[in-house]
Amino acid sequence: MPPISRGFRGRRSPADPTRLPPGQYVTRDFPVLSAGPTPHTPLDEWSFLISGAVDGPVSWTWQELLELPAETPTADIHCVTKWSKFDTTWKGVSVDTLLAAVGTDAKYVSAWSDGGYTTNLPLEDMTGGRAWIAYEFGGKPLEPEHGGPARLLVPHLYFWKSAKWVRGLELLDHDQPGFWERYGYHNYGDPWKEQRYQGD
Repeated sequence: MPPISRGFRGRRSPADPTRLPPGQYVTRDFPVLSAGPTPHTPLDEWSFLISGAVDGPVSWTWQELLELPAETPTADIHCVTKWSKFDTTWKGVSVDTLLAAVGTDAKYVSAWSDGGYTTNLPLEDMTGGRAWIAYEFGGKPLEPEHGGPARLLVPHLYFWKSAKWVRGLELLDHDQPGFWERYGYHNYGDPWKEQRYQGD
């Protein structure tokens, strides 16, 4: 991971052990960790694409995404660098809603973002009300440093799987490791099993 930036003060709060995965500590802050510079795509040029092993690619403009039914999940999030943040509130479109627009027999997903970042997930981890394309955090538009205008939100996995600046999902019939996975991070990333790195 690159150097830790603004928002990280290491404040440690008492935590409910039933909510805190092994090796984690709770912070009230929202540390900023990125693999590269923050992209700034104008909203009138932004779109979201589902492609790959589908019966036909489908895309939405920013305005079209905002017009889809929205949900407001509250979730605990867990970073591989060992901080956790409880009761985060988001607004966005369920991946289930987006996938309803395509037909597919795919088993895997490669989420891709502005800036060239990718991460891989089993498709089953993106469905069943467990993943969103989030565009608000804490009742406000998602800030660029936290992945705005929209990021993938998959809170049951380590937070590197919740790709910032997400622009699309490529559905695949095979697993395809993403950016951090190719650099030795765990292919799946379950915080409750401490799956931080390959071999964990």
